[in-house]
Parts: sequence; C-alpha cells; structure tokens
Amino acid sequence: MAVAIEEIAALKEPVGRVLDGWVTQDDLKIEKVSIPIGVIGIIYESRPNVTSDTAALCFKSSNVCVLKGGKEAENSNKAIAKILQNVLEQNDLPTSLISLIPDSSREGVAKLIKMDKYVDLIIPRGGAGLIKYVTDNATVSVVKHDKGQCHTYIDKDAKLDNAVAIAINAKVQRPGVCNAMETLLVDRAIASEVLPQLKKEFDAHGTELRACLETQAIIESRHASDEDYDTEYLANILNIKVVDGVNGAIEHIVRFGSGHSEAIITENISVAEEFLNAIDAACVYVNASTRFTDGGAFGFGAEVGISTNKLHARGPMGIEGLTTYKFKIYGKGQVR
Repeated sequence: MAVAIEEIAALKEPVGRVLDGWVTQDDLKIEKVSIPIGVIGIIYESRPNVTSDTAALCFKSSNVCVLKGGKEAENSNKAIAKILQNVLEQNDLPTSLISLIPDSSREGVAKLIKMDKYVDLIIPRGGAGLIKYVTDNATVSVVKHDKGQCHTYIDKDAKLDNAVAIAINAKVQRPGVCNAMETLLVDRAIASEVLPQLKKEFDAHGTELRACLETQAIIESRHASDEDYDTEYLANILNIKVVDGVNGAIEHIVRFGSGHSEAIITENISVAEEFLNAIDAACVYVNASTRFTDGGAFGFGAEVGISTNKLHARGPMGIEGLTTYKFKIYGKGQVR
C-alpha cells in the first residue's frame, strides 16, 4: 500500500492541463482545461488497500474523498485512514480531504448515495448486490464497477500452445477477481484437437468444468446452462462452449458479456480486427490474458476500480478518470 501511494505521488499532475485550445471566428481564445470532479464517494467491500489507493488517487487529483468501507475490514480501514489524516494534519491541510464514514451499515450507504447537494460522484466497488443497490437508488452520478463476465475465444487460426497457456492463466492464476475468465469459447473447427489438451491442464489445476453438449461429446464435464453462462463465479469454475467461428463467439459475448474484458486467440489479423471492432467491452485483447485489465498493469500506478460504464470513464479507472474539464474563454471586449 505504501509503495502504491509513492507511485501515485510520482504520476504527472492530472489537473490544470490544457487538453485543447483554439481561436474562434470571433477572436475568442478558448482553452479546454482539466479540473477535479469535486467530492467523490467511494463505497467498497472487504479490501483495505482500496482505502489507501483511492484516497491517494483522489488527493493527487485534487478531489475530496469520502470513503465508505465494509464491515469486513473496518478496523484496518480506520487505521489506514487515520495515518493518512495525520499526514494531512502535519502538512496543515484539512483532515476532511480524506474522510472515512464510521457507519458500515446499508443505511449509511443509502444516505451517502442520495447526498447530491454535497457529493459529485459515487464509485461503488463490490459484489453484484451492492452495485445494483447503488445504481438503482442513487441520486448522485454513479460510475459502476460491475461484474466481470469475461470470455476468451480460441480461433481455428490460433497457436495452440499460446491458446492453452493464455486460457490457463486467465482462469486459474487468480480466479476470484473480476478480470478472470469465466467462459472459454472454442472454434468448432479445432474443438476435437484443443479441448483434450485444455482438459488435461485444467484438471491439473483442479478447475471444475461446465460445458455445452458439443464439448461434453469430446471431454468429460458437467453440463452448462444459460444461468451458468451468466454467472460470475469468482472461483475455479469454468464454462466451455463450442462456437461456429468468430461470429459464433461474438454472438455469445453479445448475449452474456458484461462489458468488462474479452479476448481472442488467433494469428489471423482480419479475424482479430473483426473481433476487436465488433465486441463492445471496456478492454478487448488479441493473444493475451484478460488478467491484464488492471490499473497497475496498464501503467496507471493504481486504480479506483474497473469501470463498465460507457460514459466518462471506462476500463481501469486511473487518475485521469477522476478529472473532468471546463472551458476557459479569453476575450477582448467581444459581444454577441
């Protein structure tokens, strides 16, 4: 946590940058300048490093941070917040720049997400229940960090060694995170060749497999239902489905994807581009694991979360996602 704060401190200044500039036909000089959003409420569960990461990102981007942690890490959150507030105090800054709401109940969440007079943005991080509750009930603007229903599609033109290695990494390296693969899609043209290899590797890692009937005709596994394809397991459980080429993969992802991270394994450039252009997700990969969807891996230093929104911020939400902009207009007495 301390190293992450130091990395955030070393980031370039996100506020006060001139993003664009031009002169109009009326000889007005206009600058588009980055500014802080204001007061940001962050609602999260379990992980106490969120306390330090998000507080540091908000402070670096000149935002006020109101933290609402879960009861699972209540004591750790209090200890971390106290350290950060002590540093603010030592530097003659108001300790209210980083606040931790002491109430860890659902009632506390209900109050915070309706304080649109005082709070400019809510960022919820946690399980599907928390995200849905905040999204359905907030009167403050929300950037949601929803479930990671991530897919990897192995195309008939994939290098099979790469495909197996990437699939294993995407599922088993850390199954309980939002960028882990939940469903593996396999091109029908190579299913009989690659599925036995995958089965051997997943068995070695203790992965429970749930699959379509076509897959079950090739390897042993439990049957996968539509409910399975729509479930974020966050566990060492994997769905497998045989599809009819890249179009079959796209159709499945359009139906079941959550807009988080999707990957294609192929050496065919035109097929890769078709997948990249057709898939509507925050992060779309060619020949790489979805596990790279992460602020640190993207070079952001840390992240507030991984946004599945389409507006404002999308994907790993680093420090620039905590800024907005305004227009500064310089005139010389012009009237309209």
